[in-house]
Amino acid sequence: NKGKIVYALKPSIYDYILKSERKTQIVYPKDLGYIIARTGLASGDIVIEIGTGSGALTTFLANIVKPNGHVYTYDLNEEFMNIAKKNVIKAGLEEYVTFNIQDVNQEDIDIEADMVAVDLGDPWNVIDFIKRVLKPSKMLVAICPTMNQAEKLSTALRDGFIDIECNEIMIRTIEAREGMTRPSFRMIGHTTYLVFARRLYDSR
Repeated sequence: NKGKIVYALKPSIYDYILKSERKTQIVYPKDLGYIIARTGLASGDIVIEIGTGSGALTTFLANIVKPNGHVYTYDLNEEFMNIAKKNVIKAGLEEYVTFNIQDVNQEDIDIEADMVAVDLGDPWNVIDFIKRVLKPSKMLVAICPTMNQAEKLSTALRDGFIDIECNEIMIRTIEAREGMTRPSFRMIGHTTYLVFARRLYDSR
């Protein structure tokens, strides 16, 4: 009634992630994009995710591996898992995800993964499990909000893994207008550190 035009657009995976319900910190698109590029994840791959949280990473991974791949995600918090399920269902990706309320170190999980994603406060505690399930030469990515986590994990990965890399991804928005283009005054300085590593053939 104010004479403004409103456009109704079909939501993209970017929209689903940023507008998802959440009770935890999420992995943001700027980090998600590099995760896929660095790990080489593709349609048809099998992913194990340890630490489902609110399901932003779960949703993105499922969108990449569909229609013939699958994401097996594990968390101990039932409330977080229920929120993640809602977010995955809202994105229409539920057939590509299996949700498990389990401790991966206490269960006999017989899955061979093309990629393992970890989002835990103590990711070094699941390294032995990762060695069992991650295919040789395939990649692990860990979401580490603090430098202390990234440092401790990187040290632990030197037994059985190679190509260890720690990154922080930053994105700078540009206000592009004719005759007055400039960087945006606002910028998110830090979301997380990403630790990558490839499993060696003899590390089981």
